[in-house]
Amino acid sequence: MDAVLKKPMPKSDYLDKPSTNRPGQAEVESAVRTLLRWTGDDPDREGLIDTPKRVAKAFLEMFNGYDMCPAEELGRTFEEVAGYDDLVLVRDIQFHSHCEHHMVPIIGTAHVGYLPEGKVVGLSKIARVVDIFAHRLQTQEAMTAQIANVIQDVLNPRGVAVMIEAEHMCMAMRGIRKQGSTTLTSTFTGVFKDSPEEQLRFLTMVRHGSK
Repeated sequence: MDAVLKKPMPKSDYLDKPSTNRPGQAEVESAVRTLLRWTGDDPDREGLIDTPKRVAKAFLEMFNGYDMCPAEELGRTFEEVAGYDDLVLVRDIQFHSHCEHHMVPIIGTAHVGYLPEGKVVGLSKIARVVDIFAHRLQTQEAMTAQIANVIQDVLNPRGVAVMIEAEHMCMAMRGIRKQGSTTLTSTFTGVFKDSPEEQLRFLTMVRHGSK
């Protein structure tokens, strides 16, 4: 299915670093201790004594997308492309994120393509943009749109195509508990949005490009 936005997303929501108000280390560790007690375990037993500190450190790593600006990653471009103006596709970008509803993992793969307009960006920067948005609390639909929007707004290509396929642990570990089911989202801008043929070419290259 396509991730469709009914109104434009405010640019500050995806172009800039989010404004955060982080608590101190002691407050974070106290919160983790409370959660450990909520599970029914004893935060003072040997195996859990250092868990609050470890969780705080892990969260800083898993959610470091709040400390980075995706627009800055796309800031350096290259114009010496020998006249190349066809599809640039970065496939199979593995990522992990966390669902904003239950804060459990989302594990997936992103495919990102764009039609350059006189300039290209380093391929690693596309993967970095995916990781920046993934390392925030997310819904898959929003993440799909954010990746496409920031590339369109910063690079101004003729079009952007993004497809994400992911497994949500909130479905696998709780609730309906369906392991192995995946969710597919896609969004298109510019030429891709206006041309079903370009959408089909993108999807074909994603699925069969290396075969």
